[in-house]
Amino acid sequence: MKNILLVVLVTLFGLTAQAQDKDVKKSKNAKYEVAVNGNCDMCKKRIEKAAFSVKGVKSAEWHADHQDLHLILDENKASVDDVCKAVAKAGHDTEVVKATEEDFNKLHTCCMYDRME
Repeated sequence: MKNILLVVLVTLFGLTAQAQDKDVKKSKNAKYEVAVNGNCDMCKKRIEKAAFSVKGVKSAEWHADHQDLHLILDENKASVDDVCKAVAKAGHDTEVVKATEEDFNKLHTCCMYDRME
């Protein structure tokens, strides 16, 4: 009898935990700000193009003076990590993902920024 009661309680607890995970709603217009290194208008175009290449990005605007990328994205389709990986692949370090040396070295000479530590 005790074993049956224990099995029932464990099963109910497991179902409750799964139901709570599904209740977490993701925003269709989540706003984020991510540090991204760059120098010039060529960098701006490259960074924004890389961000928009990720499905679910609704808005991407990079500011050279603050070295940050303002994003609005649908969290059901994309994450900040997805965007940072795309930007890093384009040659720009982000606070989340660093560009490889190979990708960084493909940048135009005026776009060679000081790398993040």
